[in-house]
Amino acid sequence: MYLDCNATAPIEPAVRDSVTRWITDELGNAGSRTHEYGLRAKRAVQEARWQVAAVVDAEADEVVFTSGATESNNLAILGLAAHGEQTDRRHIVSTAIEHKAVLEPLEALEAKGFSITLVRPDKTGSVPAAAIKDALRPDTLLVSVMHANNETGAIQPLGEIADALAEHDAYFHVDAAQGYGKDLAPLRNKRIDLISVSGHKIYGPLGIGGLVLRRRGFKRPPVKPIMFGGGQERGLRPGTLPVSLIVGLGVAAASALKDNDARLTRCRELRRHAVAAMEPLDIQIHAAPESTLSHVMNFSVPGVDSEAVMVALKDIAAVSNGSACTSQNYKPSHVLEAMGLPPAAVSGAIRVSWSHLTPDVDWELLAARIAGLR
Repeated sequence: MYLDCNATAPIEPAVRDSVTRWITDELGNAGSRTHEYGLRAKRAVQEARWQVAAVVDAEADEVVFTSGATESNNLAILGLAAHGEQTDRRHIVSTAIEHKAVLEPLEALEAKGFSITLVRPDKTGSVPAAAIKDALRPDTLLVSVMHANNETGAIQPLGEIADALAEHDAYFHVDAAQGYGKDLAPLRNKRIDLISVSGHKIYGPLGIGGLVLRRRGFKRPPVKPIMFGGGQERGLRPGTLPVSLIVGLGVAAASALKDNDARLTRCRELRRHAVAAMEPLDIQIHAAPESTLSHVMNFSVPGVDSEAVMVALKDIAAVSNGSACTSQNYKPSHVLEAMGLPPAAVSGAIRVSWSHLTPDVDWELLAARIAGLR
């Protein structure tokens, strides 16, 4: 049973079919304007742009296609550096629980003389909006806060943070890799300037994503390109557009919007069964249930190590003990450590994540295997 959907999710059948059609039956570069093949590709890309924008109530021309949320995060953060240097605003506020795709670009800017403030979460994995507000300075260029944490599923208070920024000019970036298309309302807040999107987290194809650059008034965030060559995507992201992947992302975004209620219902049902089966093990869940994505649960069992759990479940369930981006060189979770959890809880943490496409899970069997390790 595949229970690692936060790492990468299964593809929706309708998405698979659309990608296959554009790989096998269609041909054309969306930048070619001299023949019908190119025009059809251009129209397909434009439709996908509208579909991606609609999820966050943005305009189609505010969407730039990228290879995924990691590239989008880099473009949003590094792309604002020149503006920060020109305006003498070299301070950035972020959080200690961000994905490495945010933390490492911030480290790169810090090496160039920028000042970085990382706000720590509370014990539920949520970063208080008041702490973000307290960290603001007159020279703050950017506030970057993830939508939902990839390890714990903890949803961050984006609306409260947006309110805290009401009187400040700092740009507000949200890494929405985990929450886009799932937790809809927060990303429609017009105070959010930049939104990073990942295709394979919303049941779309790998290798495609987007960055939404929402206008404030009539001005787009002053992001500069970090790659060059070709001028595609309004000069912000060069390279021939992968039409099949873009079409797939568009279909995935439209499906996420249309089927949101049904998907939430199914994921909540799976979560109820998971909690009921695991509760007799005296599990410690590492996020507040009322502010956690419905399809993920990060927990530890007293006296049980996460590596032992994964070995015990190897033949029946695919689970993880942290972020996929760091699993090849495993270190204790920086997210759980930032939450102030004791070392035993950090080393024992297991993440299970499912989707609306997940069949019924024999949670009791998983619980029994884990219980056998005590």
